[in-house]
Amino acid sequence: MESVTVLGGGTMGGGIAGHLARAGLKVRLADASPELTEQALDRLRTRTEAHVEAGLLDAEALDAEIEAAGDVEAAVDGVDLVIEAVPEDPDLKADILGRASRATGAVIATNTSSLPIGELAESVDEPERFLGVHWFNPPEWTPGIEVIRGRATKPEVVHEVMELLRAVGKQPAEVADRAGFVSNRLQMALLREALAIVAEGQTTREDLDTIVRSTFGFRLPFYGPFQIADMAGLDTYAGVYRTLERDVGPEFAPPEELREHVEAGRLGTKVGEGFATYSDEERDTLLLDRDRRYAALARLLSDPPHRRV
Repeated sequence: MESVTVLGGGTMGGGIAGHLARAGLKVRLADASPELTEQALDRLRTRTEAHVEAGLLDAEALDAEIEAAGDVEAAVDGVDLVIEAVPEDPDLKADILGRASRATGAVIATNTSSLPIGELAESVDEPERFLGVHWFNPPEWTPGIEVIRGRATKPEVVHEVMELLRAVGKQPAEVADRAGFVSNRLQMALLREALAIVAEGQTTREDLDTIVRSTFGFRLPFYGPFQIADMAGLDTYAGVYRTLERDVGPEFAPPEELREHVEAGRLGTKVGEGFATYSDEERDTLLLDRDRRYAALARLLSDPPHRRV
């Protein structure tokens, strides 16, 4: 894939187009009208200039070119990939996807944070070339992208799009077409519990934010929940669950898979097996690497804000 059209020039669409253009792809952008497309390109140029001035991008970023298109049909003509990035309105997305799919034989992707890919696919001619790509805001800097296969999507289409995303510096992960996908299901569960904790008077919003940032959130840039649990000890996690079950509610009963691991003695890195298995060398390397990463992040966060880029 060498050429991409982005349909929608808002924060997400403009950011996606800018990132792909700076990565060396041929990029075309279209908004709801030629005037709005030019305004979107102006906003993107201003945003890029600010990033260059702040030292976030090299000056060469200003040389990345994005072609403006007058309408959907002209925008998608002859490109390899179309990324629809209009607002999260199912009817609007269905209209744009239908028009685009009738005007091109390219792979078509929708950028959505929660809308079911299966439902949107009903608007697409040849849905076997259609899939979801959930970019995160700000799209230039957030590395992860959820890739969602529809019921009809060909495996080779998913593979090709994931390879493209890796080639432009992103970290794609395939997820199922379920409500909220993976990231938003986890994020919404966190916010639900945070609101409940504050409502119960256990702490303030400000202190809760501090706790999240400086404890388990401190680990998340480097490790996911399974590896964090292995390093902490699955028996420790099971004990925490039992306390929460007793004092907060039955929804915190220890999960079945966790109980099975603990009962079988698979307690994590300290015994060489938990959710994953570890040789002695792998465990020692992992734990030392963890300490180095945490120490480096702690030093960064200890700098006064005005000293950070």
